Amino acid sequence: MASETRPFLKMNGLGNDFVVWDAREKPLRLGRDVIAALGDRDTGIGFDQMITVERSSLGVDAFMRIHNQNGGEVDACGNATRCIGRLLMEEAGKELVTIETGAGLLHAFDAEGPRTVTVDMGAPRLNWDEIPLAEEFADTRAIELQIGPIDDPILHTPAAVNMGNPHAIFWVDDVEAYELERIGPLLETHPIFPECANISLAHIFAENQIRVKVWERGVGLTLACGTAACAVGVAAARDGKTGRKTTIHLPGGPIGIEWRDSDGHVLMTGLTEVEFEGEVDLETLSWRKTASGDQTKEAGAGS
Repeated sequence: MASETRPFLKMNGLGNDFVVWDAREKPLRLGRDVIAALGDRDTGIGFDQMITVERSSLGVDAFMRIHNQNGGEVDACGNATRCIGRLLMEEAGKELVTIETGAGLLHAFDAEGPRTVTVDMGAPRLNWDEIPLAEEFADTRAIELQIGPIDDPILHTPAAVNMGNPHAIFWVDDVEAYELERIGPLLETHPIFPECANISLAHIFAENQIRVKVWERGVGLTLACGTAACAVGVAAARDGKTGRKTTIHLPGGPIGIEWRDSDGHVLMTGLTEVEFEGEVDLETLSWRKTASGDQTKEAGAGS
């Protein structure tokens, strides 16, 4: 039997990168091992998440299925939502699209600037059992959790927020002063988080300006995580550290967060990029680039 070759897009939102499949006409389901092999940055295409765009059972513009680099399926990815929103808006010639996800219906719309997209990520979940946490906390702005010696912990009392997936935010004076690649896996899988959690270090360095470093569950250190940016913005405003509009500075670049007072929804605004088009042989997992992306095309247009 001949092997199947499928086209894909490689995209990123502030460096948080994705392989995107269009499975609306021809369904595609890949096993966990295959996803992990494709996601390997040394031997595969390399990505933080794999995104499969499918037909929506609810009749909205599309359903977005999300798998992390390790092959596990998750409900939400803010930067991927912005990227898929851009593709759907360009395809349909619309300024607003609705995307069905495991976390519910999300709305993406044009923002000012080229390739800039805003996504309404919905309302955060703040109760302990919604995040979820393994035990009850009356106030999730600072839960009882620490790592290191009990009398001199390395990190302690994070805020906990669910933005479609669980997040823990530790407020620090310097996000680079900690070995997040070492302590991130320990915190991600801590028993207090029955569904594991994304771990963020956050430092407020100016008014409504927050520097953030993220260990993403099932992925590891990442240049950007949209739901983490949302969670940090909510946690900061909720604790009175900032206003409801913040700029989150991730290693991949800045992203705008607004926790809207009128309905409690979180709006996230940032750049998207098509890196290249390609195709994969699903039997051998060999792949190749077939077309250039935004940066190459823009450079060519201006030369």
